[in-house]
Amino acid sequence: MPGAAAMPDPEALSPGAPGHRPRILILYGSLRPQSFSRKLALEAERLLRHFGAETRIFDPHGLPMLDSVDSEHPKVAELREWAQWSEGQVWVSPERHGTMTAVFKNQIDWLPLEQGGVRPTQGRTLAVMQVCGGSQSFNVVNALRQLGRWMRMVTIPNQSSVPKAWQEFDDNGRMKPSSYYDRVVDVMEELVKFTLLVRGHSDYLTDRYSERKGSMTAAALASAAGAVEGVAEAKPERPAMQVGRTARTACCGTTSTCS
Repeated sequence: MPGAAAMPDPEALSPGAPGHRPRILILYGSLRPQSFSRKLALEAERLLRHFGAETRIFDPHGLPMLDSVDSEHPKVAELREWAQWSEGQVWVSPERHGTMTAVFKNQIDWLPLEQGGVRPTQGRTLAVMQVCGGSQSFNVVNALRQLGRWMRMVTIPNQSSVPKAWQEFDDNGRMKPSSYYDRVVDVMEELVKFTLLVRGHSDYLTDRYSERKGSMTAAALASAAGAVEGVAEAKPERPAMQVGRTARTACCGTTSTCS
């Protein structure tokens, strides 16, 4: 459609991002008292703060299952508010039966693709990580990437999978020095860099031809409907009795009933 297929504008990606620290929301997927996904989330938070980010970790305890309550529930409202506050997110889930946990998925299911004209995840950056009870696997990070794409997020290239997580943390809950820890540092550093690059430009980056085309079509239909309505208002339909009398006069030269 002419006018909808706009040329990319380099000037729209020029510097001018917000001056505040990058806002990162961290979600994890376990309710266990000794949750390793929570320990990894806390480790991620320490690193993000070191790299200059402002962080929030959402506690999934008390979040009801999807559709068991309305969206006014305090935990649901908190999750949605924090998602809109964020400019980037970190998703951490254990692997259970080859995929993410229900605890984690329930959090994402409570986030609508659109709410009051605002998309709480679109254009945000995303880093994905998983913890494993056994040998290393990438099932969860792959599933999280697919989920991030569905939520219209900008998922960074790097990721982390921590095998045998029970032996990667000390008694204080801190991650031990290792190549796995180094990868977590890499991922958090990369997330902050991508967030600094994308924030302030996410609306432009996610502005799509198909949506512009749809908006233009809707506007044209609305305009046409308004024009038709205006014609109808300018020329109101005559009452049926008046129409009948006019017809009879033309037929018989009188207003009496034709036989």
